[in-house]
Amino acid sequence: MPTKLSKSTERLLKDCKASHDEKKNVDENEPTIHVDEIAKRVASFYDRIRGIIDWKGEHLLRRSAIERTLRRRTLPKVNILKEEKKSVDAESLILELIRAGHLPNDTIKESKIGEVQKILNKYVYILNNLPSGESDHKVDTYQWLTSIASCEVEEMLIPSKEEKFIIEFMFEQMKEQVQIEEGYFDEIDEKTKHTLLYIATQRALYGLDEPIITYHLFKYNYPDWNNLPEKELESITGNIYKIREKLDYYFNHKLETKFYHLCKRQSTPYLLLGDIIKENPKAAFEIVSDAPQLESHIKKSYKERVETMRKRLSRSAAYATISIFVTNVAALYALEIPLASFMNYDYPIQAVFVTIVIPTILMAAFVLTITPPPKENLHKVIMESMKVVYEKHKRDLLKVKKPRKRGVVSNFIINLIWILSLFISVAVIIYGLSLASFPPLSYIIFIIFLSLIAFAGTKIRDRSKELHMLNKKESFLNVLLDMFALPVIRLGRWFTNKWKKYNIISVFFSALIDLPFMSFIRFLEQWRSFLKEKREDIY
Repeated sequence: MPTKLSKSTERLLKDCKASHDEKKNVDENEPTIHVDEIAKRVASFYDRIRGIIDWKGEHLLRRSAIERTLRRRTLPKVNILKEEKKSVDAESLILELIRAGHLPNDTIKESKIGEVQKILNKYVYILNNLPSGESDHKVDTYQWLTSIASCEVEEMLIPSKEEKFIIEFMFEQMKEQVQIEEGYFDEIDEKTKHTLLYIATQRALYGLDEPIITYHLFKYNYPDWNNLPEKELESITGNIYKIREKLDYYFNHKLETKFYHLCKRQSTPYLLLGDIIKENPKAAFEIVSDAPQLESHIKKSYKERVETMRKRLSRSAAYATISIFVTNVAALYALEIPLASFMNYDYPIQAVFVTIVIPTILMAAFVLTITPPPKENLHKVIMESMKVVYEKHKRDLLKVKKPRKRGVVSNFIINLIWILSLFISVAVIIYGLSLASFPPLSYIIFIIFLSLIAFAGTKIRDRSKELHMLNKKESFLNVLLDMFALPVIRLGRWFTNKWKKYNIISVFFSALIDLPFMSFIRFLEQWRSFLKEKREDIY
């Protein structure tokens, strides 16, 4: 087996080592930002509760907190319907993030305040100078831009250059491997293909979401994005609606999903290589250059990832279940029971039990039935990792095949079966609810929450397959289950997208609890500081 590193692998190792050396050369004597530990513990506990209510994937928690804080802090200061140019205080933002436990205390350098301020000023400028348009359009753009701003702020505060290098490494290799079958999307140009592949690589490799990928696309299309000249910033601001329209085109393109599934199956070697480099950047070149050493480290990293994945999925399942549970209970006592009473229906105890317990059991079933990769998978991972790293190792072409053509009759029958499957699934659920004496109006609410759980559980199971490289054989039972479960899962996906946009409980927390609570935390910190000063005066 050849052990000469490919040029792209050498470049990756060189970039990662340079990044590691750059971190070592940081001035250790530079002052860092400190917050009161008592206030930090209180705020951190609250933010954990807040995270359960507004649950997102574990890898997105900090970014989500930054986004939430930005929206709460910028909303009173940025008037997107009038011209009101005001800045946002970067220091207050960073202090709040440290208090909430999303950033380490006594670690973030004070110089970061000015750098974050520069980022915030850029987005505030764009928000205050949006082109004329309908107010709804502007509000939607405000939400979009603050989500992108949160990504840039996170990158500035907690840079992850190794992750960026691995993404670029995989992207370059995927460009050579992925081919579109002749006659399928022949009209697509090279730039569009590469952009779609770049999006798919990030989703497949690290499960990055749309705001983070959008931020990376801004940097990809505008190399000076982190330090824009004034004229270019004005040009981007004037064309912001067109830029977003183009980005939406990429995210909604049919090929992007197909590219994602191809990249997902190939992502494991890149993940493990990233782990090996991150663990020991100084020795990475020596390890990767020697095949036996590399194989040994791949096995070690693979084993650790399997264990970490198991723990992470358990936490994700717990957060998702608790979030749905809390929302379910809130909906039950704030909406369903009062509505049933208003309509002169009883809400029996068995219906309450079913409403609360069944979704929880369903989520538990999703997690408990997750199985680790088969033993044969490791051998496949090692072989593919060698192909990724070493030169003159022929890699398989990955073809995007065009779907089989279906006639009008076949298409009608297939769509009819799909609709019937959905109706049968819903009918079975409604029949079960009728046996539990559910009030008729509660059928709709229960089906919504059941579909949300089904979709959340499916997403968690999808994350559990990040190390799988072998094709799994589908049994007849799997096909039968898919036939009736997929329509409900897709319904849950639709509701989830709406939930993200109109999360009423999240809005309630932001408006009525977040702001007063954070004011209390700031007062608590000031009070602690006052007590400290008085204590020092005694001596």
